Amino acid sequence: MVPTMTVEDAIKADLRTYLQEGRDVLVLKAEGLSEYDVRRPLTPTGTNVLGVIKHLALVEVGYTSVPFGRPVGPAHPWFDPEAEDNVDMWARPEESRQQVLDGYRRAWAATDAALAELPVDAVGRVPWWGAEGGTEVTLHRVLVHVIAETHRHAGQIDIVRELIDGSVGNQSVGDDLPEHDEAWWRAYRDRVEDAARQAGGGEGTVRR
Repeated sequence: MVPTMTVEDAIKADLRTYLQEGRDVLVLKAEGLSEYDVRRPLTPTGTNVLGVIKHLALVEVGYTSVPFGRPVGPAHPWFDPEAEDNVDMWARPEESRQQVLDGYRRAWAATDAALAELPVDAVGRVPWWGAEGGTEVTLHRVLVHVIAETHRHAGQIDIVRELIDGSVGNQSVGDDLPEHDEAWWRAYRDRVEDAARQAGGGEGTVRR
């Protein structure tokens, strides 16, 4: 007889499924890029593929370790008072792509272990949320936060990767982009641009 899944087991399965989807997207977006392209900043605030992955490794470690008294593992720059701003958002030349990806996989293994070993209503405290010792949270709330962070950053990297080489979609998980050639997409973009200009009363029109 197949054992019935408990409500808690179902919640844990959902949390892990949605978190893993985001993780897989991020790893996929780093594939096939040169060492320069995987690191180069594509926005004025420096957003880059490898840096976002490095950041999310620290997000996972930070939120599933300290709040619940679990080991942090390798040195965590968030907890170094001497750390420079944005230390987790880019990879130094001596940090290899594989080191960053391996660190991310170690972080998600630690998160998965916490999810397996703790009840979803386990209570912890996030010291950097709020004053006087931080904010009391459940494991469930922390993981929802981590999922939201992961998918938000995955969306950023979708755009960054498209700017690098035009690669779009997420074929390994499920691609919902219409299948059209480059000419169709160019015409579609022109229609969107034209609609924006009309709505903006001509704003964006090149004036001579």
